[in-house]
Amino acid sequence: MRFVESVEINADVDRVWAVQTDVERWPEWTPTVTAARRLEPGPFTLGSAARLEQPRLRPAVWRVTEIDAPHVFAWESDSPGVHSRGEHRVVALPDGRVRAELVMTQTGPLAWLIGLIGGRTIRGYLRQEADGLKRRCEQG
Repeated sequence: MRFVESVEINADVDRVWAVQTDVERWPEWTPTVTAARRLEPGPFTLGSAARLEQPRLRPAVWRVTEIDAPHVFAWESDSPGVHSRGEHRVVALPDGRVRAELVMTQTGPLAWLIGLIGGRTIRGYLRQEADGLKRRCEQG
């Protein structure tokens, strides 16, 4: 299953990147994350991990598996029967704005079931995260 959401933001790439990679502050701007804790100090890099708590979901550890600052990071998490990959892309637009793209891909033997039962929730979470990111980045 693959879910995609995007939003155009009146901010530069560096601002959007800074907000997206400051994972521990996500609960301040998105209702889809109630708690976030980095599992190691230092810069947000390949291998960085965070434990996220989200409404209606079990807490999960997400580990960065791809990063190309300030344009993309992807992280992955495993739960019984499902492997999840979240992608956060920042695309500079010609007019100076940014398009943020959020992607959630789920694979594994139970991915179809999660998509069937939780697809609406996943789409809603991505929309709320995109809207929250826009608000946070445009606040200055």
